[in-house]
Amino acid sequence: MSAGPVAFLLLLIAAPPARQPATSVERALTVDGRRRTYRLYAPPSAGRARAPLVLVFHGGGGRRRNAESMTRFNGIAAREGFVVAYPDGYGRNWNDGRTDFDATAFREHVDDVAFVRALIADVARVTPIDPKRVFATGISNGAIFSHYLGAKLAAQIAAIAPVVGGMADPFYREFAPSEPVSVFAIQGTKDPLVPIGGGNVAGEGRGRIIATGEAMRMWAAADGASPAPVAGRLPDRDPRDGCTVISKKWTGGRNGTEVWLYELHGAGHTWPGGSQYLPKLVVGGVCRDFDASEAIWAFFRTHPKP
Repeated sequence: MSAGPVAFLLLLIAAPPARQPATSVERALTVDGRRRTYRLYAPPSAGRARAPLVLVFHGGGGRRRNAESMTRFNGIAAREGFVVAYPDGYGRNWNDGRTDFDATAFREHVDDVAFVRALIADVARVTPIDPKRVFATGISNGAIFSHYLGAKLAAQIAAIAPVVGGMADPFYREFAPSEPVSVFAIQGTKDPLVPIGGGNVAGEGRGRIIATGEAMRMWAAADGASPAPVAGRLPDRDPRDGCTVISKKWTGGRNGTEVWLYELHGAGHTWPGGSQYLPKLVVGGVCRDFDASEAIWAFFRTHPKP
């Protein structure tokens, strides 16, 4: 692995947590003989009725605190009354369907789908959740895993929102979700680590993904959505960021599912509306034309299971 990806991972791990509206709590459980951990944020309003659950997966080499601080979902959850879980990958990575990646989760064939299934059950023991409104999002490795999880756990996951992370190769060859799942993917065209056109992830030795457009077409076909998307453009709210957003929407899927893609022309391996956590030369620029967390929640809120 080259020095660039190593520096990216180490600096991402060290990113300080942002201020949150309330304290999340750490929980642990044992899955397949391994101790697994996550942080849970449940605002007081969530305990009054069955609340939606949003699962947020960190990037490769990161931890739950990185996802919590980068996405700032706690503030939205406090306002909207949903529950957020920030799991830890085993060895700081998610087994997301790639191969040829010498990280612990891949090398030991960790069953992260089983972990998520157990996590959902554990959250339900703590606070009432709505089984028809369980959602998954994440960045980078967490986004690639969101694709994998949505397909493997389609009976429980209503919608996914992968940010700068595509569908894994060779996993795409066995892609066969048992139920329709809505998808809202966000991908920068200038991402130096996870290329929108597919190929190697962060250089050599970290596996491959397929082209984002191909992944969207596969999800649309699986959902029974329209074969051709309707294209649009978001307002260029910050002309200084060098980013413009093209939207593509495949609609009319079974059970009300839709597949959306936001192509961030000029943006890199970053969370839209978030911080420039590393120099542009390393990860590319941040798109500031919309807030990814707000947009993702708006999508999740309108795409439950029937």
